[in-house]
Amino acid sequence: MIKAIHLSKIYKNDSVETVALDDVSLSISEGEFIAIIGPSGSGKSTLMHILGALDIPTSGTYILDGQDISKLSDDELADIRNKKIGFVFQAYNLLSRTTALKNVALPMYFAGVPKKERIDKAKKFLAMVGLEDRMDHTSSQLSGGEQQRVAIARAISLDPKILLADEPTGNLATVQSLEIMKIFTQLNKQGHTIVMITHESSVAKFAKRIVSLRDGKIVKDKKN
Repeated sequence: MIKAIHLSKIYKNDSVETVALDDVSLSISEGEFIAIIGPSGSGKSTLMHILGALDIPTSGTYILDGQDISKLSDDELADIRNKKIGFVFQAYNLLSRTTALKNVALPMYFAGVPKKERIDKAKKFLAMVGLEDRMDHTSSQLSGGEQQRVAIARAISLDPKILLADEPTGNLATVQSLEIMKIFTQLNKQGHTIVMITHESSVAKFAKRIVSLRDGKIVKDKKN
């Protein structure tokens, strides 16, 4: 499903060049649950941005679901993201004054899903993450763990082939982190391919495979 071939990413600031990724090759099969770990500055967020079609590599090839997206335009990348990828971020990225139900329904609204269908689906996805009794609460009325569960429900609302999670437990206490990882484990069992960025080994252990990055290079890739 995901095939990265000799990816490099170099950021230029005036005359200074920073190598964020250095000749990274990685294959991820459909249905995998993979954690990408590494210290700050290791290149893991840069890699996620490329895998999520949020950025393009300086060199190398990225094939997603059989399509080479390394050289696509911004509009084409946006189309790929909308159709194939669900995102879960550390900061939740919810509309604070909007209910959980409407937050989850929003991507379906922009995708043209009829109102009744998107409301029914939003309720189903919120129930899946254990928030059936919190649907009418605004984001600002929810705890951090509850907000992240809303964000996960929103990420799967358009049935993406891939879920990308960037430090999904970074703002959460241990108990809340465990709840979130149990949800990801269940989603993986249901067939979702999950790629998770984390710096926490206790979180990475929930994945079936762990890829370690350091200084922009893969230094370890092992089954968990």
